[in-house]
Amino acid sequence: MSIHSEKSPKHWVRQANIMRIEQFNRETKGFFKATENEAEAGVMTYSWAGGDKLIIDHTEVDPAFSGKGVGKDLLMELVRYARTSGIKVVPLCPFARSVFDKVPDIRDVLLK
Repeated sequence: MSIHSEKSPKHWVRQANIMRIEQFNRETKGFFKATENEAEAGVMTYSWAGGDKLIIDHTEVDPAFSGKGVGKDLLMELVRYARTSGIKVVPLCPFARSVFDKVPDIRDVLLK
């Protein structure tokens, strides 16, 4: 069974500063969601490409949280997940691609 083929969504939670980041992982798609005091701050969506690759589709941050690093926090959680799970990443999302371009330390998870 592959990592993402569970019948029920995989749910993972971590606190990043005062932001809560949760992962919802389904059979073909998933997302990381950031919340603060029950308000949704941002979301990063992905699609599975086989059992060991994911494609970052989209990142969206609520304007009320703009400039607070929410998008980068979401990406760093996705990178952490990729590293611990042996997953490779394809960042089609322009925001995610720009962070990978600027931060060489996270490029180890990129699909070559």
